[in-house]
Amino acid sequence: MNRHLVALFFVALICSQNLQSQDWNQWRGPNRDGSSSSFKQPKVFPDELKKVWSVEVGIGHSSPIVSGERVFLLSRVGEQEVVAAYGRESGKLIWKDAYDTPYTMNPAAMSHGKGPKSTPLVANGRLYTFGISGILSCYNASTGKLLWRNDFRKKFPVQSPDFGTAMSPMIEKGMLIVHAGGPDNGALLALDAETGNEKWSWTGDGPAYASPIAVDLNGTRQIVTQSQKNIIGVAAANGELLWKIPFETDYAQNSVTPVIYKDMLIFSGIDKGVFAVRVTKEDGRWSPQTVWQNEKAAMYLSSPVLIGDYLYGMTHFRKGQFFCLDARTGETKWTSVGAEGENAAIIHGGSVIFFLDNNADLTIVNATDKKYEVLKKYTVAKSPTWAEPVITEDEIFIKDLNSLTLWTF
Repeated sequence: MNRHLVALFFVALICSQNLQSQDWNQWRGPNRDGSSSSFKQPKVFPDELKKVWSVEVGIGHSSPIVSGERVFLLSRVGEQEVVAAYGRESGKLIWKDAYDTPYTMNPAAMSHGKGPKSTPLVANGRLYTFGISGILSCYNASTGKLLWRNDFRKKFPVQSPDFGTAMSPMIEKGMLIVHAGGPDNGALLALDAETGNEKWSWTGDGPAYASPIAVDLNGTRQIVTQSQKNIIGVAAANGELLWKIPFETDYAQNSVTPVIYKDMLIFSGIDKGVFAVRVTKEDGRWSPQTVWQNEKAAMYLSSPVLIGDYLYGMTHFRKGQFFCLDARTGETKWTSVGAEGENAAIIHGGSVIFFLDNNADLTIVNATDKKYEVLKKYTVAKSPTWAEPVITEDEIFIKDLNSLTLWTF
């Protein structure tokens, strides 16, 4: 290969890597941890954000995802779920698919609407969506062609938890990981990502609303998540249950995505505080041991972010309160005053943290353990914002009640 071709090869490689670093292809971003590595922090945050485009897309709490030059979204219009691709720069519709999705809501969740809650996933040219009633679909991300679909009606009598499917799928070494089924009857499944065929299943508990992560502990790759009544770790290779912690919240509302810190896992749940667990293996037996617990903070629907040795999150105490904990000890470093809202989606980028509360306020906070320091606050919608935002290099994608909007600095 001559020098000219070598140079072209490396330019193409660098461009490809830059493009991928700006993607937000799944729940909580590329690493499922709420971290935006591509965010370019302005020297001074402007007084107002610039609205680039806004389109009506339907209802739902499912977050948008971004891959290449497209934005993908799962939403509901009438009695159908809609899967759609939009132009990243223009917001123009590129393709969409709609399918009938009759759904009867639990009376306790009426205010949240019938819209889907699970965030889609793009991997290897395929788009995966998991509807509120448990319909799992795989599309060609480029064309919108449906490649396969599974609604699990033959496998489970009830296909979703009491308040609708909310867990967001993940890819692990060519397998699509989903937690399917309903109360007291479900399975954590690994499916062939290309065909949808089952590779393994763990049937020890029904699904909750939390989304899993994949971690390496003591030389073993594991899928860790909250199920209906437990916190579990199963072997990624075959679904074998390695360890579990009994964990029940009121109305089985286990919702928080786990966070890994060094060799510890950090968990929380409504009225359950925040706690760190170290999982050890001795004589072939796995054992989870609590390292620390903080009872003054507890997370309900909001998942935290880890920055260095510090955990930033939102507790449902005091009508919604932002906090910083020392991940080494669980010590509270600071809290906001309170009354911040019912929920907040939390993203880290640069030296700041973004808190998007359900009242459509985007609060930008200095990422420090010293004090709660607000740098800027923007109102980004005129209706509730329950979906996680997407924050890339200089873009902020916001899904509110019925619209998808692109803002820039």
